[in-house]
Amino acid sequence: MGKKTALLCSVFMGLSLAGCGAATTPEIIMPDKPMQSSAAPVQQTAEQDAGTQDTAAPDGGNTAVSGKKHTVYLITMDLTDSYWKSIDDGCLQAVSELGDITYKWTGPDAHDDALQSACVDAAVADGANAILIAANSAEGVNASLAKAAKAGCKIVYVDSAATYDCVTALSTDNVAAGRTAGETMKAALQEQGITEGTIGIMGVTVDTASCVARETGFREAFEGTAFTLAETVYMQDDVANVKNAVADGLSQNYVGFFGTNEGTTVGVGEAAKEAGAKTVIVGFDTSDAVLALVSEGVIHATMQQNPSVMGHDGMTIAIRSLEGTYTDTNTKTDTGVTVITKESM
Repeated sequence: MGKKTALLCSVFMGLSLAGCGAATTPEIIMPDKPMQSSAAPVQQTAEQDAGTQDTAAPDGGNTAVSGKKHTVYLITMDLTDSYWKSIDDGCLQAVSELGDITYKWTGPDAHDDALQSACVDAAVADGANAILIAANSAEGVNASLAKAAKAGCKIVYVDSAATYDCVTALSTDNVAAGRTAGETMKAALQEQGITEGTIGIMGVTVDTASCVARETGFREAFEGTAFTLAETVYMQDDVANVKNAVADGLSQNYVGFFGTNEGTTVGVGEAAKEAGAKTVIVGFDTSDAVLALVSEGVIHATMQQNPSVMGHDGMTIAIRSLEGTYTDTNTKTDTGVTVITKESM
């Protein structure tokens, strides 16, 4: 499977984005299609400092229909997981195609509703016309989103939606994807002649709706079997919580582990590798670290989402909504998953 490596070059806005996160430089490897970005590289300037990546459309790009310049923010749950960089890549590609867009990517430095709400408020204060947001929880950022909408800002959800009204929501059908992950693990266990035992589940936080939905689907896949699914352990922005849970599970002869996102998947894989343990691991996302563990056979399979499609199509629909050529509201698009194993790579 062909891969491209994209390096995050995060820059930050300073005091106007108090409460938003610190710079990180993760890498991501993604398949060439459908997630290849043709966006022009961004040049860093002295005016760009901590918290926000600010990208104006390149000269000569295709201008928006009205000729108006729009400011669009991408606000993710944090700036750590390289999964968010793939959404950013998709946004950058759309910006390059559309032109006349000032684009900024920001987010908190931890999974926290109040910090993400501060990022939304700062975006509105900075004159955002549209916000693409991966909501930290279903309800926790609604008040800030309501203020943004009242100010005339278009709301588009990518990856994880809140319950507040939006133009559209582009995400994985996380229950269905979690069910696919569960069926993938069941098949792997059955190939080894394992028909019962305990499986560990690693979540992000109790409020991270996308990961909770994946867990729901995963658990559904094991209904009616002799397997026992342990209580979920939440990472809570500290991978040590996952690694400690894996070590504890291995000591109790758990037959498998499920990571509900990139961070938990890497944590599970690294813990199993460090312990020299053979166990069936199924996870989510396709960062450099995840794919390395898959290629080594440490992780059996990972669910590849389409974050770049979320970013690209989310940006395109946001601009169309601002231009009046997209008039639907509260639409939903399932961007799907692909099961990635060592063999399929």
